Amino acid sequence: MRIEVAGSTHVGMVRPHNEDTYLLLPEENLFVVADGMGGHASGEIAARAAVEALEAFFRRTSDARAITWPFGVDPARPWPENRLVVGIHEANARVVELAAQDPSRQGMGTTLVSLHVGEGRAWLGWAGDSRAYRLRGGALEQLSEDHSLVNDLVKARRLTPEQARSFPHRNVVVRALGMKEPLAVDVRSEPAEAGDLFLLCSDGLSSMVDDGRIADVLRRATDLERAAQQLVDAANAAGGLDNVTVVLARIVGPADGDGP
Repeated sequence: MRIEVAGSTHVGMVRPHNEDTYLLLPEENLFVVADGMGGHASGEIAARAAVEALEAFFRRTSDARAITWPFGVDPARPWPENRLVVGIHEANARVVELAAQDPSRQGMGTTLVSLHVGEGRAWLGWAGDSRAYRLRGGALEQLSEDHSLVNDLVKARRLTPEQARSFPHRNVVVRALGMKEPLAVDVRSEPAEAGDLFLLCSDGLSSMVDDGRIADVLRRATDLERAAQQLVDAANAAGGLDNVTVVLARIVGPADGDGP
């Protein structure tokens, strides 16, 4: 399928350096956002290493379904889902390996949210609180679920959604790459329709800009580069308390030769 893509990242208004990173790999229909964590720039290292490992895996498996994959495949899963999950496992292993090599990197990790479009579907894989949204027919829907302390407390009904907005430990994640092996990867599959607009973002956007404002920007998005920058600007205008990263991917239609 033909996909328009754009991405933008910014350090924000408070943090000394940017520990977010993103990947646009249109030749493999793979798009990723990672939000690193850890002192002494370890978060930046973790996020970059995870994204690079996932990219390398997708490049390596582009035309090779029969190769021996490092984590095996689940025969019950379709090829694109297996490819995404195994790639994220490989990215996790790389972050764990880097942390083990240097005592100063102990505790480093990264969230990761990814979109892979294949076989007429959108495959989402994630760990942590970086999010995936879809705008379809003017309606915005969050497709991922946060792996965070605050979300766990809301699900357990120990916090109301209103209380969650001011919870002091909103940035505590309960799952991320680098925490442990094996990693539990959440996956969601949705039919990919022409006109679908997917948003991947770090919590530097979702914690600063409400869904209504995000939907507003995306509904008017004729230029994805401009829309991505508008979302980053909105997060910074709201205080920019964290690094902010945005990736937008819009399904335009079938690839050349796939249909009329």
